[in-house]
Amino acid sequence: MIKTVTSKEGYKKLVKEIKAHDRRYYQESAPTISDYEYDLLVKELERVEALHPDWVESSSPTKSISTDTSGHFTTAKHRIPMLSLANTYSKEEVEAFIHRMEKLTEQKDIPFNVELKMDGVALSVIYEGGKLVQAVTRGNGAQGDDVTQNAAGIKNLPQMINSKDRMEMRGEVYLPLSEFRRLNKEREESGLEVYANPRNAASGSLKLIDAEVSKKRGLMIMLYDLVNPPASISHQSQIAPFLKKSGLPVFDKEFTHSAVSAEEILSFASIIEKKRSSLPFEIDGIVVKVDNLDVRADLGATNKSPRWAMAYKFAAEQAETVIESISVQVGRTGVLTPVANLTPVLLSGSTISRATLHNQDEIDRKDIREGDRVIIEKGGDVIPKVVSVIQTSKKRAPKWKMPTSCPHCAGPVEHKEGEVAVRCKAGVKCTGQYLARLKHFVSKGAMNIENFGVKVIERFYSLGLLETLPDIYRLEQEDLEELEGFGDRSIEVLLGNIEKSKEPELFRFIFALGIPFVGVVAAKTIAEYVKDMDTFLSVEEEELIALEGIGEKVAGAIVEYLEDSHHLEEIEDLLELGIAPKAPAKKQSGHLFSGKTFVMTGTLDGYSRSEAKEIIEGRGGKVTSSISKITDYLLLGKNPGSKYNKAIKLKVEILPEEDFKELI
Repeated sequence: MIKTVTSKEGYKKLVKEIKAHDRRYYQESAPTISDYEYDLLVKELERVEALHPDWVESSSPTKSISTDTSGHFTTAKHRIPMLSLANTYSKEEVEAFIHRMEKLTEQKDIPFNVELKMDGVALSVIYEGGKLVQAVTRGNGAQGDDVTQNAAGIKNLPQMINSKDRMEMRGEVYLPLSEFRRLNKEREESGLEVYANPRNAASGSLKLIDAEVSKKRGLMIMLYDLVNPPASISHQSQIAPFLKKSGLPVFDKEFTHSAVSAEEILSFASIIEKKRSSLPFEIDGIVVKVDNLDVRADLGATNKSPRWAMAYKFAAEQAETVIESISVQVGRTGVLTPVANLTPVLLSGSTISRATLHNQDEIDRKDIREGDRVIIEKGGDVIPKVVSVIQTSKKRAPKWKMPTSCPHCAGPVEHKEGEVAVRCKAGVKCTGQYLARLKHFVSKGAMNIENFGVKVIERFYSLGLLETLPDIYRLEQEDLEELEGFGDRSIEVLLGNIEKSKEPELFRFIFALGIPFVGVVAAKTIAEYVKDMDTFLSVEEEELIALEGIGEKVAGAIVEYLEDSHHLEEIEDLLELGIAPKAPAKKQSGHLFSGKTFVMTGTLDGYSRSEAKEIIEGRGGKVTSSISKITDYLLLGKNPGSKYNKAIKLKVEILPEEDFKELI
């Protein structure tokens, strides 16, 4: 339930809360509330601002588009602002929109074009001379992230089209449900956190630094608009057929509709909502647009949304069930997560028996207790969540509280000030943590031991074959010969893969250890500094803090980890069993790039961003994301962004790609 705001202090708190949700949704791809809950917060903000215009802050979320820029890419300006749509869940507001359009245009029976609202990531795509030259996210509406390299890997987006004109289109990048399930299965088996829903997975995949990894994610796009269309196109309904002739992906006819009334629009919405669960991709409603482009131009837009369009959103799919009990899972870093065990119920085509409760704060906020009848919601979530409690009886169970000892090992737990998480302090002695650590250790991003999935680990662990990380390298053929399902060939493959993993890159081994707060990026930074395991094992906290991107929190976690005798013994055993981490490739000394700082802008012909970065760093240079007075070179590609102008202003040397090739 959204609280009604009655004070200026409450208004400011609401603005701050919505901005925090915007950051989690657009930049981190990790929202903590549903779209519906978010929209209710915005509606309350709009209501308060209408009543108290003197309270309105210039940075209010109602006045501008929340940015999706990540800081990892160069930014590019949109020639025409890329706005977001006003939306509603109310049939009455659809009718009000129609009446408003009739009043503004002084026309009756205005033709509208209606289509699916994809639940994905907005993208501007530009072709010149028939070639894909640029792809930019919505960003803040005026400029966004240039993700051209990653967009080139979108499965159904052609590199070349049969049109020589400059064409800029707007579309929605999405992840088909089959790819979403495949990706999450891979991540789960690799011990990685799964994506909450297809939209988050699409956003995260489009913003990956490595274009080759992004390409493997199976992203798709649906184009729905054409910026500055040719004179032959006067209506929205003509755009899809025009783009289709050019070989571009658009909605099938069954997913578009022409209407002149709210009744016809809502009738189409009802048909689509019934088909929703059988679609191969995620949608969250329909989009209604004035069909005539000239009329749209006259209607114009606000700072945030076009006046001539709106989204009618479907409510997330929900079901009622009972919380039979609440159990607690423990992760590899010791974080305890409460999970609701439910009376099985059918939701979105699958039987649901568990739902995440996130943390103690979330349970307290919703007052969730064992035995409660609750509403659960999926709406694309791979792990359903409890939306609210239905009060059915006054005799309720006591308020649920996080255990004061770990449910897996009975060890003590701690709740640090300023953190939501509750952690088991037992570390390697905790069976739950250790099982999670084993899964992480063999995962693709870490030691990458193929055919060593979650089920295999759990089975070996339960049989006592794996009690520590080094036990992986102590496995022998006779240990596995008596196990059902393990023939000579499967044993040979598994043991061979274990043997192949013995020479990991140093950063992968550091990451595989599962040190709290140490992800792949931090592990790479540390590996580049220490160069070998001996130096890593004796590194000082002050040295780590001095490294770019390694703050006190990460440095402290590493030192604490290495001071633990169990961890040190484990590492020593791994090294004695033949693990030989490879030092980072040596950087060329004496090269022109050595000690120089680079920034990249635009699209390079001969290299991906990651390839150019590897070349620069391999020659002793450094690549940063933003221009400053200490930048030595701006590596210039086609269609440069705002960094080009800033480089000229700061008198940073411009390095065209041709010159870059010569200097290499």
